[in-house]
Amino acid sequence: MTKIDQFESVFKSAAKTSFQYEKFELGSVLIVTDVNVSQSEEILSNFKQQLQHCSDGRTQWVVLSGGQSQNISDLITDVEKRAPDLICTYRYLHEDAKWQNSLGDHTVALTQQTTPPVLILPNAADAENLLDFNSVMAMTDHLTGDHRLVNMAATFGRLDGKLHLVNVEDEMIFERYMQVIGKIPEIDTDTAREKILNQLFKEAKDYMISCREILKEHKPELDITETVLLGHHLREYRRLVETHNVDLLVMHTKDEDQLAMHGLAYPLAVELKQTPLLML
Repeated sequence: MTKIDQFESVFKSAAKTSFQYEKFELGSVLIVTDVNVSQSEEILSNFKQQLQHCSDGRTQWVVLSGGQSQNISDLITDVEKRAPDLICTYRYLHEDAKWQNSLGDHTVALTQQTTPPVLILPNAADAENLLDFNSVMAMTDHLTGDHRLVNMAATFGRLDGKLHLVNVEDEMIFERYMQVIGKIPEIDTDTAREKILNQLFKEAKDYMISCREILKEHKPELDITETVLLGHHLREYRRLVETHNVDLLVMHTKDEDQLAMHGLAYPLAVELKQTPLLML
């Protein structure tokens, strides 16, 4: 390696991505249900209380009750026409939850075919009861630079609640690259393993520190925890959700390269049936 290459590496390793705070404006909220008008009003009242800390008197609340949201195509058209900042609903919308191992067709359509983030409760019964988003987790395999994910997680939790920032590096992918590196004689495999893993962890931790510092300026009572590790994605996230008693899991849902649900979103949604989800 030349001195120029060494200098460039040192310069790049010193560069850090800092968190950028942005307040999420909840101008309009659309509540989608499959129950009658009276029950829908009860659900509306609960969502208003749950989200009162991130809304104000100018927030517009609209309800699509059972008879107005049965057809998926019409539902998507109605959402596009109203252009809400947030959609609130629950699993198995218009479907029998007894035989389900997914979010349900209507709910999945809302996450994939509309632009706004979708807040999904485990079922209609939970929507009719007041939940407390005290413990919120931002979940990704690459947190560094993901300002929107962190901002949304910080927005929907309680001002004096807990925010868990989690970055799990995929162990299977890491080991695959290490196998390839191990076949290149010019590269010391043990050194590469140590240096690469340390750099991955350092970038995530540095970004989390900037998240903590900047969020504390805006939400001083927020309790922020940071987790960076190497492991099996699904197993580790499930464990962390249970360990931290997570009340709301925030994750990306849309994939720019395909119509299917983004990465781990689908298997996690299937596994974590009792955990409310905010799907971006």
